[in-house]
Amino acid sequence: MMASDMANSSSSLLTLAIFVPIAFGALLLAIGNERNASTMRWIALIGSIVSFLITIPLFTGFDATSAKLQFVEYHAWVPSFKIFYHLGVDGISLWFVLLTAFITIIVVAAAWEVITDRVHQYMAAFLILSGLMIGVFAAADGMLFYVFFEATLIPMYIIIGVWGGPNRVYAAFKFFLYTLLGSLLTLIAFIYLWHVSGGSFSIADWHQVKLSQTAQTLIFVAFLMAFAVKVPMWPVHTWLPDAHVEAPTGGSVVLAAIMLKLGAYGFLRFSLPIAPDAAHSLAGFMIALSLIAVVYIGLVALVQEDMKKLVAYSSVAHMGFVTLGFFMFNQVGVEGAIVQMVSHGFVSGAMFLCIGVLYDRVHSRKIADYGGVVNTMPRFATFFVLFSMANAGLPATSGFIGEFLVILGAVEYNFWIGLLAATALILGASYSLWMVKRVVYGEIVHEHVRVLKDVNGREFAILGIMALAVLFMGVYPKPFTDVMHVSVDALLKHVAISKL
Repeated sequence: MMASDMANSSSSLLTLAIFVPIAFGALLLAIGNERNASTMRWIALIGSIVSFLITIPLFTGFDATSAKLQFVEYHAWVPSFKIFYHLGVDGISLWFVLLTAFITIIVVAAAWEVITDRVHQYMAAFLILSGLMIGVFAAADGMLFYVFFEATLIPMYIIIGVWGGPNRVYAAFKFFLYTLLGSLLTLIAFIYLWHVSGGSFSIADWHQVKLSQTAQTLIFVAFLMAFAVKVPMWPVHTWLPDAHVEAPTGGSVVLAAIMLKLGAYGFLRFSLPIAPDAAHSLAGFMIALSLIAVVYIGLVALVQEDMKKLVAYSSVAHMGFVTLGFFMFNQVGVEGAIVQMVSHGFVSGAMFLCIGVLYDRVHSRKIADYGGVVNTMPRFATFFVLFSMANAGLPATSGFIGEFLVILGAVEYNFWIGLLAATALILGASYSLWMVKRVVYGEIVHEHVRVLKDVNGREFAILGIMALAVLFMGVYPKPFTDVMHVSVDALLKHVAISKL
């Protein structure tokens, strides 16, 4: 470990960010029962707020002029195999730690009145999941990353399987098997890298190890199998609509806002810096898959009759912009992709929260079962239209910033690729506005819509916070791009150097 990292190793903020929510989750499991559900809700909310407050000093104390890992922790774990408890964040991972902790508060508050069965277990699952996902973004040791990466499957599997819809068991199994299968190839790649790096699991050491073209290609493909499923990229995306439709609202929010980012983050931390020559040689293939996701999946979203499925497919299309930005290998494209990841966390999370508000009242996600909602729920309709516009990439919303930067990067890389990506934005506007037209506007044709009650104070506060995040990032993206700029620049300089 570098001396500059050692100087920062006295901080325990990342350990607290990981294990405080896990500890609160364990507390809920230990003392919770059906009789004290109200107390369990308050403990979960306090736990999520404390966990978020712990992450604030990571931002306020972060040095945006350095590309090195900061808030580093380095302790022996399994020293005989050179496996260390090694944590740290840079400008790329910092925002995802903050986003994870923030979304956890939203999810706990959103379930306040909705979840009435096994409340303590539901809240505990999300708190534990939050800590594990922060561990993924903070891990600087390959084996530590793998443990956290795989462990996130367990609480999400339980969330879908226990509190999900009628086909929840099928959706949970499909989610688990798809993601686990790809991850096993990643473990093989990790073991190979441990061998060729002289017995080190340090991700920084793996970045420096020399590899042949064949070895890089095989490693890149192994990583692709895990990270492409998690993103998810076309054609391994089919688990996502099923998981979203069957998951409870909180599960859909976390799945879209955070868990999809684990795969995209893996490309930045592993695929590009460890196998740069393979990444360059396979860039055309990755760009093609990304454009198919943006265009084809956008068309699929247009014909959906279920609101959750429509937003789920739109997530695949939006994450296509993320992977497109990565493989342009220019500053504006990669920064745009990371901004898109953070923005998608706000926008897609908010969209699923809105759908959850309607489902709690009508118990239907079918678009045809609504119409004229603005007449009975004007405050809700305002939020729904705002988030739908952000989903379509409207200027002054966070959805515009990331997509615009990715398109700029694409034009810099190849004008025709940029033109195709820009044209695909029309699809985003089409399926978003088509859903708004059928759900929010028009005459009331269903009696159950006529008697709908507008959002209550809790729902208004949750959606209002998400709206502020979407608008703030859309109007003033500078804090987001400033933090990541130096780290992205260092990554691109590293990827530009051949390992052959």
